[in-house]
Amino acid sequence: MVSRSADVRKRVKGDMHSVSRSWLLLTGFILFYVIYLLLGALVFSSIERPVEDRLKSDMEALKQGFLNQSCVNATALEQFLRKVLTANKYGVSVLRNSSTSSNWDLASSMFFANTLVTTVGYGHNTPLSDAGKAFSILYALIGVPFTMLVLTACVQRLMYPLVYAPVGVLQRTGMDPRPATAVHFTLLMVLVMLCFFVAPAAVFSAVEVSWSFLDAIYFCFISLCTIGLGDYVPGEQPGQKYRPVYKVAIMVYLFVGLMMMYLLLRTFHRMADLHGLTNFLQLPHCEEAELDDDREPIIEDEPERQSPASPRLTEEGATKPLEPGSQPSYNTINKG
Repeated sequence: MVSRSADVRKRVKGDMHSVSRSWLLLTGFILFYVIYLLLGALVFSSIERPVEDRLKSDMEALKQGFLNQSCVNATALEQFLRKVLTANKYGVSVLRNSSTSSNWDLASSMFFANTLVTTVGYGHNTPLSDAGKAFSILYALIGVPFTMLVLTACVQRLMYPLVYAPVGVLQRTGMDPRPATAVHFTLLMVLVMLCFFVAPAAVFSAVEVSWSFLDAIYFCFISLCTIGLGDYVPGEQPGQKYRPVYKVAIMVYLFVGLMMMYLLLRTFHRMADLHGLTNFLQLPHCEEAELDDDREPIIEDEPERQSPASPRLTEEGATKPLEPGSQPSYNTINKG
């Protein structure tokens, strides 16, 4: 009996150590992700800001030379407009007080790095130099898959508190499995819409003077769907207060919003598995559902291994902490 209790304590301790290690690894991933963005911001700023400063100087010299001309011909005017439009493409305007802040300071460079690795890509800022373009390729080549890895790890941690547990609560209230999953998905979608579309749109429409509420909703949708058209980009108004803090806050919003969109998609996929939609459309099931299906024949063919006649298995099963996979979930519901 003492030996069994010791084994149970060791098993529980091992499970707790495994959970702690998992969260520590996730924290390390997120910390490395932030450091990666900061490193990219420093590199982009050091490469692009000198080129931008030279372009600003050229624009100012061009403007002064144009004003000093006593007579302007068509060729000079076309050359002036061509250079002005080229500079405006890279975020540098010849108009007074329009380029007072740099597009490649630390906060703006980090914002660009964030839009690069999340594949949002507004296109309002683009590398000016060949070195910046080459580094963008290398940076995105590593950063995009790593960002997807971090998002996946975060979503996996959120599946139990935001998906499995609520579905289990709805089933314990007497609701049938399929209606329970449909109600849960509807509530989750409404929650995501309110917290990541409506509420941020109200903030954006208040901070961005030229944006209406519809413009802000449009920006949130285009951003969180990673479409990134770039016709609306926050924090680009001249003389905007607390612009660096505002840019960092938008980065956090984009990351958390993308994470919740991914969670919503995975939840819908599981609900489609349960309701037979994936079978009807001949689409692949969720990876965890396939793993559960693979385990079912083993349980059916070898029932004696889980016989209650073994007191050790009964005692250890009663004292072992419940794993997320053992809780009510989409994968444990009979698909019928």
